[in-house]
Amino acid sequence: MTTSHYIAGRWVEGQGSDCISVSEPALGLPFAELMAASVAQVDQAVAAAREALPTWKKVSASTRAAFLRGFAEQLGLRREALITLQMRNNGKPRHEAEIDLDDAIATFAYYADLAEQLPSKNRDVPLAAPGFTARTRLEPVGVVGLIVPWNFPLVTSAWKLAPALAAGCTVVLKPSEVTPLIEQTYGQIADTLGLPAGVLNIVNGKAETGAALSSHNGLDKLSFTGSNSVGSQVMRSASAQCRPVTLELGGKSAIVVFDDCDPDQAVEWIVAGISWNAGQMCSATSRLLVQDGIADTLLPRLQAALEKLRVGNPLTEEVDMGPLTSQAQWLKVASYFATAREEGLKCLAGGQALDREGWFVSPTLYTDVPKDSRLWTEEIFGPVLCARRFATEEQAIAEANDSRFGLVATVCSADLERAERVADALEVGHVWINSVQAVFVETSWGGTKGSGIGRELGPWGLSGYQSVKHVTRCLG
Repeated sequence: MTTSHYIAGRWVEGQGSDCISVSEPALGLPFAELMAASVAQVDQAVAAAREALPTWKKVSASTRAAFLRGFAEQLGLRREALITLQMRNNGKPRHEAEIDLDDAIATFAYYADLAEQLPSKNRDVPLAAPGFTARTRLEPVGVVGLIVPWNFPLVTSAWKLAPALAAGCTVVLKPSEVTPLIEQTYGQIADTLGLPAGVLNIVNGKAETGAALSSHNGLDKLSFTGSNSVGSQVMRSASAQCRPVTLELGGKSAIVVFDDCDPDQAVEWIVAGISWNAGQMCSATSRLLVQDGIADTLLPRLQAALEKLRVGNPLTEEVDMGPLTSQAQWLKVASYFATAREEGLKCLAGGQALDREGWFVSPTLYTDVPKDSRLWTEEIFGPVLCARRFATEEQAIAEANDSRFGLVATVCSADLERAERVADALEVGHVWINSVQAVFVETSWGGTKGSGIGRELGPWGLSGYQSVKHVTRCLG
């Protein structure tokens, strides 16, 4: 796969020095290679986006909406191929890969609707002072760089690409080097739909490519999803240009279970929150706070449920959880198992890498984990759940909020008044009550504290790619 970069409406060969090896995590073996883009090709992609911007931002809202609906339709037409690729390159079980695709389709359809509403958002502004009139215009912020992670390829790209195009921006998209293949679909769809050249550009590569894009002075905005360590570098690059950024970073989220909750239902919510995508989610609810009155009933059932999860190759088996997506992530999670042994943590389930081909680990549960344990405070990005008990509502809120992250949380309680009260007190960007982590395009996504800056999805996602202009006229 040499022509893996989409620049100015053409597929081109990578001219960088890095060779990207794409692996199948269930086997631990590579199945594709591609050459990274060079720094010069990043320049070309930004230049193409810059050249396309004046025309694209003047395209009618209805035309942009039609292109977005075309993306949604074309994703649907490629359904089986995209699901299979998610299973093969990410290790996702089929039901997760299906939900990913449906999410991406819904995102393009939603922002097509919002794009059509944009003309009505430009309006007159009443003034208290006589002799003047004023109006507002919502304009595209300009050329944007989009850097997306490997845990939800296709989905995270849709969350960024759809609102950016709806707003009238042109984009340069950099997929993760771990999962670079599925985003090629967006370039193929752009060709099919006749999207004007330069509106969408895709460059693949490793750190060098990402650094070249994030520091490029031809961008007007950068949107990044990934780790806090890389996010801080992206922010430093943006600060040199005084450029706006959206950062969706890490999490160490809490799930709070009160003793009036049905234990079997609670187990379902807990398992989903830690095992979905093999725990490789910034939103994984990896800190379990369980009230004293239900702990002795719930923890053995949770242990049994985790041990019953079917872990395997989604292409050859019916599984509940697949492998970790990369060898690097497998080694990282294994290092936390070693840390848990060093700290003397009590392991009720799992706690080890599986002795089989591929990058598999067991769903894991540690109990009575001290608050100063690395496993309690650090984002592991794997199916590793740490549990602590609490006595009162106030204690639960305090311990849930005692984190440098603030992305999401889940509250489980039969007392809905209390659940709502606790949800309001949690210092996070999104809270679920008595639910799995259902994410809807109409809601916002993003966090507080170290979990990032800005919001994606919903109208907030669109506004992140718009600037507000006021026009004031003197009548005298």
